[in-house]
Amino acid sequence: MFSRCRTVLHTGRLFVLCRQLHLHKPYSTISIKRPKTPLTFSCCHFHSSSLLPHRTCSCLYPSLYSFSSSSHSSHHPLPSLLSRKPHLSVFPRPLSSACSAKVMDLKEVLDVLEQLAPLSLAESWDNVGLLVEPSKPRPIKTILLTNDLTMPVMDEAEAIGCDLIISYHPPLFRPVKRLVQKDWKQRLAVRAVEGGMAVYSPHTSWDSVKGGVNDWLIGGVGSGSVSVLSQAVSSAPQRHKLEFSVRNTEQLDAVMADLRETEASSTLQHTTVRSEPDGYHVSVICPGSALTPCVQTLVGHAAVGPSLSITQLQQSPLTGCGQGRLCVLNEPVTVATAVQRMKAHLGLPHLRLALGHERSSESLVSTVAVCAGSGASVLQGVKADLYITGEMSHHEVLDAVAKGTSVILSDHSNSERGFLAMFRERLIVRLPESVTVAISKSDRDPLEVV
Repeated sequence: MFSRCRTVLHTGRLFVLCRQLHLHKPYSTISIKRPKTPLTFSCCHFHSSSLLPHRTCSCLYPSLYSFSSSSHSSHHPLPSLLSRKPHLSVFPRPLSSACSAKVMDLKEVLDVLEQLAPLSLAESWDNVGLLVEPSKPRPIKTILLTNDLTMPVMDEAEAIGCDLIISYHPPLFRPVKRLVQKDWKQRLAVRAVEGGMAVYSPHTSWDSVKGGVNDWLIGGVGSGSVSVLSQAVSSAPQRHKLEFSVRNTEQLDAVMADLRETEASSTLQHTTVRSEPDGYHVSVICPGSALTPCVQTLVGHAAVGPSLSITQLQQSPLTGCGQGRLCVLNEPVTVATAVQRMKAHLGLPHLRLALGHERSSESLVSTVAVCAGSGASVLQGVKADLYITGEMSHHEVLDAVAKGTSVILSDHSNSERGFLAMFRERLIVRLPESVTVAISKSDRDPLEVV
């Protein structure tokens, strides 16, 4: 499991991790005493990844040691460990005032959320990011995670003195022309403002990101080869390739000189010139913002105009990111087994099942397609033995069943809510201990089986 021994100094205890297949515990602990004068240690590199979550800000916590070791002893006295040659250079330095305060403002927390799931991954129709921002900045001490921001969840947020609500679904989705009490979502926004609480929604950025909601959802069926159904692409500015030909070096020099004089010359990313029997072929790569001035310049040259062609370049795909997932299971399971596994994964006593044409509960499932929430538009046309999503319309289920695909429905938010616990673990290791991250106890799907 571990290729090297690691010692982790964290929250007053020493964790010694080593490769010991015969050990009953993956680590042993040694109590230590903190010095009276706070010290921190700067670390530049980790030789191997840790199974234990650790804080990324070395100035907030006594930091991490990493030692190379060929020993496989189950006992690691502290003196012998510290006498070994360290793999890292560790230097004590004074604790900075910024770190000793152990507080984070809203912008810092938003930066962490962006690192975990860039908002650029969200669908173009979605309303993600910071939706409510208090007028008076204050330290973020309590964060509440919820799938939906409802009145009971807002009551809970006010009761715990919440500073930031992270609501998976955006409570404000359509344009708002007024804030009045007769609309329940507008009432929520007003209460957030009055309470000085920020509201943030990630929604489809969590669906798309690698390791996000859809990867969590498909993990409930079993292990296998997972691919993305609707591939996400880079959000970098759109690029175009301009190609044209000139007869001689004089024409080439004149055209290139004019391109360099345009306001967009600094954004031209790449130029290639190839010698041909009848002259030169030129290819210029430019971003969309530079397309108009470049084209106007080239069209102004009589020698260029007839040969000019413009091609829009495809955006680079983002590996592992996008909407929906398809899994080819390592070991096929029956429909009945898939249902039981998903009940356990989602923590639900009941699921809705539609068996595909000429299928039974004992039919084998080798391929599974999932999309959290309302996934019919993403799953449509996908060839798989089983669809798993939150909700589909009556006719969408009939279409899938007619094609021999079985369907499991959990109700919309039940296919998403369980991811909050996983996200919380990822978030807390990136925040100081002064920040409390809680999962709402009031949040639940509005539908239940009675």
